[in-house]
Amino acid sequence: MRAVVTAAYGSPVVVRELPDPTPGPGELLVRVESSSLNAFDVAVAAGMLKGQMEHRFPVVLGRDLAGRVEGRGEGAEHFAVGDAVFGIVAKMVLGDGGFAELVTIPEAAGVAHVPAGLDLKRAGALGVAGLAALASVEVIEPVAGATVLISGASGGVGSFATQLAAEWGLHVIATARPGEASAFVRDMGAADVVDYAQDVGQQVRALRPQGVDAVLHFAGDGMALADLLVPGGRLASTLGLGPDQFAGRDLTAVAVMAQPTEESLERLASLVAQGALRVPITRTYSLKDAPRAFREFPGLLGKAAVDVATH
Repeated sequence: MRAVVTAAYGSPVVVRELPDPTPGPGELLVRVESSSLNAFDVAVAAGMLKGQMEHRFPVVLGRDLAGRVEGRGEGAEHFAVGDAVFGIVAKMVLGDGGFAELVTIPEAAGVAHVPAGLDLKRAGALGVAGLAALASVEVIEPVAGATVLISGASGGVGSFATQLAAEWGLHVIATARPGEASAFVRDMGAADVVDYAQDVGQQVRALRPQGVDAVLHFAGDGMALADLLVPGGRLASTLGLGPDQFAGRDLTAVAVMAQPTEESLERLASLVAQGALRVPITRTYSLKDAPRAFREFPGLLGKAAVDVATH
């Protein structure tokens, strides 16, 4: 099979031929049709997770996946051969990934059926960023009419979170650069946009002198963003900020770690199938061009899909 791999910590991302995998007990063999690039994948490729997770090189990159079940290991009975599935390669060891024509995944975690109304391309760009966004918005306990500042709104997680917050009646202030990125986050549902390259605090205070009710921290200086909260405000961070960093402060901070359960994936997919959430794919790469996506990642808006079925 063809796969996009990194052969050592921080080594170049390349396309290689690898042996086809065989599903173990409780595992599915999935023929992947679509995946997408996330910040996690970029961090793995750069060697930034050295010492944090076990790496079995060559590491196949890509946490997201969507495709069809091609085989089952012993004891795997929940999904049938031919089923359309999507989810996350949720293994604790880095080695297998969605940027490959075939992948084995445990059927008990990180995979769900693709519902009617959701195609495989969008499903392959949904799992990692969508679950992180959904968990983050839920953590701030959204109340219609409240104001939330979303830092990193133009990225994958941020673009999903902006839509969800707006859908649930929040007034969204998004950070983005002027021009195309600002237009993009407004299209996602942001009511106001501030330039993250300028003084974010000054811009936000001009809009909300009393402060914002909640902050979603996907980029930038989370400690400075917390200063913009009203007393008793809430902060959700996918970058590790939690209660320990804010001891004694009149705010609630949660370090978000989304759990890729079948139930959470089904809920996310249903939001898309019902039209309440869009999968904001702005670029699509073939499998052979996926290494270029890693180089272009810093300037991408929304989600970058990888069409694994196209060589």
